[in-house]
Amino acid sequence: MTAGQAADSPQFIPVLRKVRIPGPVGRPRTRPGAVAGDKAYSSRGNRAHLRRRGIKAVIPEKRDQVANRKKKGSRGGRPVGCDADLYTERNTVERLINKLKAWRGIATRYDKTPASYLAGLHLRASMIWIKDLTRTTS
Repeated sequence: MTAGQAADSPQFIPVLRKVRIPGPVGRPRTRPGAVAGDKAYSSRGNRAHLRRRGIKAVIPEKRDQVANRKKKGSRGGRPVGCDADLYTERNTVERLINKLKAWRGIATRYDKTPASYLAGLHLRASMIWIKDLTRTTS
């Protein structure tokens, strides 16, 4: 958790380090096949981290980054690849975040301590999960 005015991009690598992907057997994987993000995460450092770990980056390039790369000519490097089909699946995550923020306490961050804010996130996520679970079983 960061201060409300802090950007999300600096938290990209710390959050990625906490990712655990359970499989049918054995311990969870810590390296996803691909990571989708919006243009805010298209920094050189984030892309280099993903490249070092062998993770496919599904992050479009910002217009100013494209312009700077083109301005450098052949020294600017190759254009960034972005799988459009995988990028559209990012919509699922965005919809969940919007459902979480529909709860005013989460959207406005009224809670004073990180622990109470995190508890609110867990409570709201549980409410969403239960609502979706009852919808699919009935």
